[in-house]
Amino acid sequence: MKVANIESWYEDTQLVLKFYNERRRQLENAEPNIAHKILANLQQYFDVHIVTQNVDNLHERADSRQVMHLHGELTKVRSSKNENLISNLGYKDINWGDTASDGSQLRPHIVWFGEAVPMITPAAQLVLSADIFVVIGTSLNVYLQQQDW
Repeated sequence: MKVANIESWYEDTQLVLKFYNERRRQLENAEPNIAHKILANLQQYFDVHIVTQNVDNLHERADSRQVMHLHGELTKVRSSKNENLISNLGYKDINWGDTASDGSQLRPHIVWFGEAVPMITPAAQLVLSADIFVVIGTSLNVYLQQQDW
């Protein structure tokens, strides 16, 4: 909870930046596992859409083409004032003083506790239209709320 909520961003920005910079460096050396590769291979036979809570890019690196990230993406940054002002960062660090085009401090493009999940409605619409729906590797305990979609 020290680095995964919006209050921490305001209380200890440097700690949050350090944490996500370290995660980004780890991700650079990570490799997709067999599950990522199997899902990517299914695209040869089916129209596969992946909705993930993970913030890594391992699905994309396994060659999945249609990936929706519910909780953001570690290799992207956004304006701390405008959540729609997003850009690619790759595996570089975000430093205090690095600014978005609107002049605000850059922050990780991560949805933290205490923030809305912008992609939840498009994800729900996608799920409702699916012929087959498979849940892999989650308990869905963090965010489960019935809504009228």
